[in-house]
Amino acid sequence: MTRHTTSRRMILGVTGSAFLAAACSPSSNDAKTAGAKSSPSKSAPESIEGKAAAGKVPGGAPDGALGVNFNEDPAGLGAAQLQALSATWVRGFVPVTPGDLDGDVTQQRAVKALLTAHGDGRKTILSLKFPYSLGPTKGPLPAPGSAELKDLLALVDRVLAAVLGKVDILTIGNEPFLETLPAERNKTLNVFYEALARHVIEYRGQHGGAGSGTSLYMGALNNLDDQAGRTPATERWLRFVNKTPEIAGVDIHPHVTSLQNAAKYINYVVPTLRPDQKFLATEFSLVQFWKGHMHDPVSPAFAKRYNVDPGRQVWQVVGDAIQQPFPQEKWNDFVSMTQWFNSSRNYLTEQMKAFRDTGKLAVATYGGLQIESMASDWDGEKTPWILNPLYANRTVRRGEGGTLGRNVWFEQFRALQKAG
Repeated sequence: MTRHTTSRRMILGVTGSAFLAAACSPSSNDAKTAGAKSSPSKSAPESIEGKAAAGKVPGGAPDGALGVNFNEDPAGLGAAQLQALSATWVRGFVPVTPGDLDGDVTQQRAVKALLTAHGDGRKTILSLKFPYSLGPTKGPLPAPGSAELKDLLALVDRVLAAVLGKVDILTIGNEPFLETLPAERNKTLNVFYEALARHVIEYRGQHGGAGSGTSLYMGALNNLDDQAGRTPATERWLRFVNKTPEIAGVDIHPHVTSLQNAAKYINYVVPTLRPDQKFLATEFSLVQFWKGHMHDPVSPAFAKRYNVDPGRQVWQVVGDAIQQPFPQEKWNDFVSMTQWFNSSRNYLTEQMKAFRDTGKLAVATYGGLQIESMASDWDGEKTPWILNPLYANRTVRRGEGGTLGRNVWFEQFRALQKAG
């Protein structure tokens, strides 16, 4: 992988400025769909909370922070593991579905983990996930004014009541363009998420406004390195973020094959942000790069050192480590002797430099643990999320005193905490 550094000058160049002009201008489609609510005219609600509070985060917005992400599964990521990483920020998501929010919302595992981290003095990010493309809630998005939307907003209110003022950042959406049926990844999606955002803004306005201590972002956008992922709906998404004073910025999830492709996300999004806005990267990785090498033969040097069949493929060796975790030294050798893996060992440092060089990064969060879903049903076609995290807790056996195995990014993460 070729090292690539993104400069602020490149990002905010002529191409980006041209896109900003287009992305932030109203379109006839928006006007037809959203009416005055999405128009910058005086008939639009300039700010539900009041113009003075627009985009502000108490104490100032975070600037280039790096935290840990656990997605939906915080199991095993406790105070000791966060302390070992010197982590000050923690992020997770909660599915806003009846089954996931039965009973006391504060006891839902992701919410509970973030509230615990908050109690320990850490900063927290919670993403609201609306999974309409799979699982028991698979189906069309609730229509405006429908009973289904009313029920959903009641669930949203239960989450807000539990976390407002206790999470530093709330992201409205997780991966909307992946968690919506393909046929609705158009203005239907925009109308739904804009209604959610207005509801959350209104709720926050009634419970402390920006002074509650919780800032609001919209997210997260995927596949922006592919022209097919840049649609009228993504452009409308960014216009809405730009034109809504209470929204502090946008979230992105650059899971890519290279740093160059991650830069395409930055170049697309950053020029659309207002001067007072920033972006999050609550998930990012080279998982698509790893995926392209799963059927490569194992490194001859590794095969020789550990008496492994040289015809064995990488995914099979990873599977061996899942079935019987390697000693730390063996995992380190697997990384260092696998040329494509070793060539990317500085990925976290280089990616964070590119994010921070924009001057617009609020917080990025990187995968903490190899969670159960990464290891289950392992085969040669499964996306290798298991290679990403900071802890190699499912592919490396515990060390003395029960310490978790570590991946190649562990010490970089600690160093980047000091740099940030």
